[in-house]
Amino acid sequence: MGKFDGILLASDFDDTLYDYHLRIPERNLEAIRYLIREGGYFTVSTGRAHRTFAPHAPVVPMNAPAVLSNGAAIYDFQAGRMLEQTCLPDMAPADLAELMEEFPSLSLEVYHGEDIYVCHPNHITLAHLKKVNCDYTECPIADMPTPWVKAIFHQEQEVLLPVQARVLERFGARYEAIFSNPCYLEFTRKGSSKGGGVARVARLLGIAPDHVYCVGDNQNDIPMLELSAIPFAPANCAPEVKDWGARVLCHCDDGVIGDIVDILDKLY
Repeated sequence: MGKFDGILLASDFDDTLYDYHLRIPERNLEAIRYLIREGGYFTVSTGRAHRTFAPHAPVVPMNAPAVLSNGAAIYDFQAGRMLEQTCLPDMAPADLAELMEEFPSLSLEVYHGEDIYVCHPNHITLAHLKKVNCDYTECPIADMPTPWVKAIFHQEQEVLLPVQARVLERFGARYEAIFSNPCYLEFTRKGSSKGGGVARVARLLGIAPDHVYCVGDNQNDIPMLELSAIPFAPANCAPEVKDWGARVLCHCDDGVIGDIVDILDKLY
């Protein structure tokens, strides 16, 4: 028996567990190992797809299935298998093509299985693909194979905000459309969110709702922060997360998971 038996801690990856220097601070790793030694569960809940998170999974001491693609997938890295996955509806190519006609400066990145396809890449798209270090195929939307697990529009936030509003107005019954970064507007199937993904992992592990803790830095993390017993965020979080009411801790560069485990250490 450990002091953290029956606890699940789920962390966003980029700019939360993974810092601005593209590394996991040693303080985070030490805190996670302590949590696990004392009976707790740790996992990652990320907007990254399997293809873009899998290279990092070996260095993250997870002992619970990971939530990927903003909740569209749950993958057990210990067993090496996908447990659940949802895809965008069949009309997604037509819907997103319509939006790109209305907002012609948009760049589109989509995920089909382990493959990445891009239409009209801009500097934001190219920087993102460099960061995740994956190859991709550039082609028109009509040539992209389906189904898509998720899609991302890349552009400056002032362009993406009216796009998000238009999606919710016109296609709100079909999609989750949420920011994972000021320049990334991400699409998953309606109902597929980080909150739903973490809730499913907790049920799978038999974790009581009041023993689930989550931390994240951006709008796409709010659905999982809503179910967290204490919603945590790093100091570098987006204004939407701070305004929503998350408990703000240290900067991701300083090991925010360490702050959280210190707090849990005093609670249990």
